[in-house]
Amino acid sequence: MTRKILLGERILSPCPGNTGELCMISGNLSGKTVIELGSMIAAPFATHILNQLGAEVIKIEPPAGETTRKLVRGGPSGSYLAFNRGKRSLCLDMATPAGSEAFRRLVASADIVVQNLSPSAARKLGVTFEACNALNPDIVFCHIKGYGAGPLEEQVASNPIAEAATGVMYYNRPEGKPARMGPSYHDQFAGCYAAIAVLSALMSDGAPERRNIEIGLYETGLHIAARDLLGVELKSQLLGRPEQEPSAEFSMPGYGAYQTADGRWMYLVMLTDEHWRRFCLAVGLEPDPELATLRQRRARRPEVEGAVTQRIMSHDYESLASMLGQAGVGFTEVLPLDRVLATPQARAGDKIASFDFGGYAFHAPDLPVPALLRGEGRAVPPPLLGEHSAEILAELGFDGAEIDELVGSGGAVVSDDRAPLWALPRANKAAE
Repeated sequence: MTRKILLGERILSPCPGNTGELCMISGNLSGKTVIELGSMIAAPFATHILNQLGAEVIKIEPPAGETTRKLVRGGPSGSYLAFNRGKRSLCLDMATPAGSEAFRRLVASADIVVQNLSPSAARKLGVTFEACNALNPDIVFCHIKGYGAGPLEEQVASNPIAEAATGVMYYNRPEGKPARMGPSYHDQFAGCYAAIAVLSALMSDGAPERRNIEIGLYETGLHIAARDLLGVELKSQLLGRPEQEPSAEFSMPGYGAYQTADGRWMYLVMLTDEHWRRFCLAVGLEPDPELATLRQRRARRPEVEGAVTQRIMSHDYESLASMLGQAGVGFTEVLPLDRVLATPQARAGDKIASFDFGGYAFHAPDLPVPALLRGEGRAVPPPLLGEHSAEILAELGFDGAEIDELVGSGGAVVSDDRAPLWALPRANKAAE
């Protein structure tokens, strides 16, 4: 078990190389302050990454709180819990002069601003590069928006709109009509790209054009779809017609999900002829020289699929997993979400942070980078709305009377730690 020692607010952990010495874990962005004006996923995910790398993140929220605070039984959703832990919450009404002044003071002392307000809202509240740069000529400013430069740059877009506009949704038709993928991957990719761009700007010469970053969800979708877009271009020029590249499951027999004898689902990856040979060896399938190549197996796809299905169905999952593992076949179980974090692989090493919030216990996967690159706040729960308002305002130079006046006028909000976060199910209410 890794030994950690608290030293003030720092955490010490064994240094690399088994020297017996202790090193400070502070993250490569320790000392950097990030202001987030984020809602839903894209901007909060970007600042979550920066926080995991050691930056302090101050999350500015309107009096009603950001959207993900109210999505599950009137309380915080999984998105809020996962991507806002370790942050500080400053709740401001930036439409008021006092709230705006607090924001301006914070920008003057910060290093980075990340926001995903609509373009019109950003201008109205003064959350633009020009306004922030005038307050702090070193500020790195990142605006994650629906669309980058172009005729749609003022329009609002969301994850499914980006999926629809960049070709992803057209071929995803689980019930016959185009549908979103499920997880908000475009939002999270945009957050990743934003974090990458911020890190690049911090490493640059600091020129204004390098510190003024725009990330579009639409442009993010284009980049994600690059492989498929170029595949269509290739087929169009080779065949004289546009043709979508088939999924691996469709184009490669033996690639996909199959049910075992005990009702569990196993996902097989059958990319090469060698994979097919190993699978046949593992399950006792007589090698057929007429099925040795992918071209041959594609030509007899129903036969191959039937053989794979029958062999998988004739074994329970554990015995089959043992056989395939010994043969070097790529596979895994298709797991429901409630079992994912209980697996030995998920629990091994330093991958998951545990924290309590609102009377419940949570386990959150960390950024998958070496532990010494991460910051200290991994196991710190997400903040209550306005939990740090008073202390941040004091840090900005507001005295006690000014803070009281600011809160009393509605320009700032402080948290109420007695208020329940979620509405209880009826059975739980009856038990009280």
